[in-house]
Amino acid sequence: MIVSLLLLAGAHPLPDPLAAGWEGEPVCKLLHEDERQRVLECRFAPGVGHERHYHARHFGYALSGGRMRLTDARGTREVDLATGSHFASEGTEWHEVLNVGDTEVAYLIVEPKD
Repeated sequence: MIVSLLLLAGAHPLPDPLAAGWEGEPVCKLLHEDERQRVLECRFAPGVGHERHYHARHFGYALSGGRMRLTDARGTREVDLATGSHFASEGTEWHEVLNVGDTEVAYLIVEPKD
């Protein structure tokens, strides 16, 4: 809910996933955008992460899985992401991730435009 209010106000202090990168390099690319949705592909080689950013409402799909370290308001944890897994989120106020495994991790992120 906080994310939605900040987006409506145009006041979120963090970059979105497309603008956020890792050590000055992009990790996500825009695959498609129209008046209804935006689709991103985000790839993380071993040792590559995604600096702190926010997400609007989105659906995520793992093109290739691996082990990621995730830090958010709940703390830091490591998760194993299975290839083909998916999730839906109402938005994320902030998080950052790091690929701590030995395989590339890749996601598709689909953001509906409200």
